Amino acid sequence: MENNFKIALVGNPNTGKSTLFNLLTGLNQKIGNFPGVTVDRKTGETKLPSGRRATIIDLPGCYSLNPKSNDEAIVFEVLANKLDRNYPDLIVLVADATNLRRNLLLFSQVADLGIPMVLALNMSDLANVQGIDINVDALAQKLGVLVVPISARNDQGIEVLKKAIENTSSNFQPSILEVKSFAPEAIEEVKSIFKIENDYIALQFLNQHHLLTSISEAQHKVLETIATKYNFNSKEVQSNEVQQRYRALSTVLSGIIKLKSANKRFQLTEKIDSIVTHKVYGLLIFLFILFVIFNAIFSWASVPMDLIENGFMQLAELGKNYLPPGVLTDLLLDGVLAGIGGIVIFIPQIAILFAFISILEDTGYMARVTFMMDKIMRKVGLSGKSVVPLIGGFACAVPSIMSARTIENSKDRIITIMVTPLVSCSARLPVYILLISLVIPSETVWGFINLQGLALMVLYVISLVMALVAAWVMKLVIKAKERSYFIMELPVYRSPRWRNVFLTMFEKSKAFVVQAGKVIIAISIILWVLASYGPADRFNEIDNKYAFELQNSDDPTHIETIIASEKLENSYIGIMGKFIEPVIKPLGYDWKIGIALITSFAAREAFVATMATIYSVDGGEEDTGTIRDKMSASINSSTGLPVYTFATGVSLMLFYAFAMQCMSTVAIVYRETKGWKWPLIQLGYMTALAYVAGLIAYQLLK
Repeated sequence: MENNFKIALVGNPNTGKSTLFNLLTGLNQKIGNFPGVTVDRKTGETKLPSGRRATIIDLPGCYSLNPKSNDEAIVFEVLANKLDRNYPDLIVLVADATNLRRNLLLFSQVADLGIPMVLALNMSDLANVQGIDINVDALAQKLGVLVVPISARNDQGIEVLKKAIENTSSNFQPSILEVKSFAPEAIEEVKSIFKIENDYIALQFLNQHHLLTSISEAQHKVLETIATKYNFNSKEVQSNEVQQRYRALSTVLSGIIKLKSANKRFQLTEKIDSIVTHKVYGLLIFLFILFVIFNAIFSWASVPMDLIENGFMQLAELGKNYLPPGVLTDLLLDGVLAGIGGIVIFIPQIAILFAFISILEDTGYMARVTFMMDKIMRKVGLSGKSVVPLIGGFACAVPSIMSARTIENSKDRIITIMVTPLVSCSARLPVYILLISLVIPSETVWGFINLQGLALMVLYVISLVMALVAAWVMKLVIKAKERSYFIMELPVYRSPRWRNVFLTMFEKSKAFVVQAGKVIIAISIILWVLASYGPADRFNEIDNKYAFELQNSDDPTHIETIIASEKLENSYIGIMGKFIEPVIKPLGYDWKIGIALITSFAAREAFVATMATIYSVDGGEEDTGTIRDKMSASINSSTGLPVYTFATGVSLMLFYAFAMQCMSTVAIVYRETKGWKWPLIQLGYMTALAYVAGLIAYQLLK
């Protein structure tokens, strides 16, 4: 084996492939994109029994090597191209032991690629509980590969799997089908022209060359010419291939699987599903779970948030006491430290949110939510496959928009892309939490309902409802007549795997800090410079205006505070804010909020860092410590009232709920739609919706 030994994990969706990946790699993971495409590529390292290190590559889940989308095509493209940097030395095909026949279709196709392979029968413990007895030795003999029963969830059989990986021969030729019989002449010509040795790779070049990014335009035309020359019908060939593979697999599995108590399978799951997927009770249960989650986000996170907040206050105090006064110290404390502190404080709540999401996914409940949402989707005219991007939008719109590739109908896909950013993502969470803490009292009614948690839940529900309304309107405008199908397996209920939950919490929190931190530091530095400097004549005029009072005042600190506030208003950032203030004033916003609206287009959570930086530079009398204290004490110079009233807070929350405040989302929509038409329409309608919603809320509540 080479030192840089690569192992690819391949399998159907919901077979536990990602759980196995997490188990093998632990914290040694990296997330990036496959070359040339915006599909997530997860890699990590594991240690084999011999002590060698191996790279694990988690490929996207797919049901077969006949893909229906670009996402699924990645699997074949990686496994068929020896020049690809992700090309594996060995494949671990992860199969669901409770549904072996269906999973072995993909196994038989991957086997025909000629790469050494180990078959991991995951959920073997669950198969035993359901009375499914698999003769592993006989199956291994018939397939010609090592077969290892495992339970990734319970950490069973993993060491045996690692030993099987090291003991697998590189001479791998098992096949249950004569691939060349489908199109012998066309396959031979493709092999000759493209210098391919493998029959099945040549066949798949003919089948799916339009999805392969590694093939040039000229090569696409060559393959189309060959297909025309030999009357190659891709759909017919793929249909025949699947039928013949299933017939061959029936022979392979004959006598391999015995059902000891088939009548008891899924009984508990079916009983639970009769309640949680009920058209009335199911929705109420889902809303109750949402309430528990958002209530916990506020109540459980309060102590660690206070500790983090106090920690940054002490750091700032130490900096002021021990660092030499000057521009660099001001930049470090009022710019960088204030900006980072405004984001890090929300780590506990981000971790709690993703912990709950991970638990819901691990137990199998999230699949039920998707199933229930499918019924609602169809009533507003959306595809059932739109459920996955919309539910995923609660975490982040970018990967959710990419997952819309699985929707074959182009109009349904466009509508899904256009409405997914309306669903409140985790980046909005810091903004919501800060504003809720300012305008919603931290009270508990009826003994268990936290008003702040309830407000947060309402914001998330409103965003989802608005996404459905927008989809319904767009469906009427675009008038899509075609319908996409939606096929989904509901897994049996299981207890959550706590190691996986904590790993998810760590990874998501880390990604939040690292990804947001890069933007926050850059914005904080730029903001500090723009807020600390301005036209020299304006600053000189302010100094001259208060020079006499400063020298003769009994309270020079008060005068210095006034000077700092006036200089901030006349700084470059103040001039920009005052310029846009007339546009946002009807919504109840001042120029400081206007600056935050602009900067948070880079990243929604930059709103918090912007407020932290601006109020730190301001140095006003409301500078009592935390960013919440400063904002709460802020007074509108025009009205003499607090800036953050209930009306302003609600208006601002609705603005952020509906506005396209994310540069990355615009970029990914441009990438997915291959042009500026849809991103600009999306940016326009979401901004208009946000403005109108904020305007109505403020005017009604003020």
